[in-house]
Amino acid sequence: MKETLLKDGERINQLFSSDVKIIQNREVFSYSIDSVLLSRFPKLPKQGLIVDLCSGNGAVGLFSSTRTKADIIAVELQERLADMAERSIELNNLNDQMSVIQDDLKNLPHYIKESKVDVILCNPPYFKVDKHSNLNESEHYLLARHEITTNLNEICKVAQRVLKSNGRLAMVHRPDRFLDIIETMKQYKLAPKRIQFVYPKQTKGANMLLIEAIKDGSLDGLKILPPLFIHNEDGSYTSEIHEIYYG
Repeated sequence: MKETLLKDGERINQLFSSDVKIIQNREVFSYSIDSVLLSRFPKLPKQGLIVDLCSGNGAVGLFSSTRTKADIIAVELQERLADMAERSIELNNLNDQMSVIQDDLKNLPHYIKESKVDVILCNPPYFKVDKHSNLNESEHYLLARHEITTNLNEICKVAQRVLKSNGRLAMVHRPDRFLDIIETMKQYKLAPKRIQFVYPKQTKGANMLLIEAIKDGSLDGLKILPPLFIHNEDGSYTSEIHEIYYG
């Protein structure tokens, strides 16, 4: 373990079903189960190019690296989080496969030619900003949770530009934004093809959704996948989630 890569307040966490280690810090937004599920949701190409938008400390891209030999580019606006992602890439000896762009995602076409990306993964800010928004959090949490520096429109717009024809955008989001997501994807000719709702327990309502869309695809053929439950009624992980976390 390369402790020299750590800065003050940082720790190393590991997803036990893989060898991937991730540098985290309680002062900034850490990965949670939504990142893990997103990394497992789409079918990834064996080769090619994958882009992880709103990458934070790189969790989605790092977890995805165990499923593909494709190049992975993580795009993150916040300098502190991008730096943590770069050091996690070094920690896992993934420098030949994975890299970081520290910039606003709307500038991605400056780095990647149009129609070159096979898959985009995105765990975006979930909440719109309005008069009811709680904007008293730290800057790192604020930008990770609220649509301040990016939003659904910007994400779908850049996806339409850089994805190959029939390339795919996979996203994790909140069910209460479902109609926004569908309408925005359709606006940018991203056809939703697979949707899965995620529930904390069988007796609770869905609190996450996973959605995959194809660039320039037909609007026919949408599949609603079986529901995914995180916990049993006693609070333990369901067998599906236990396998993801522990193998």
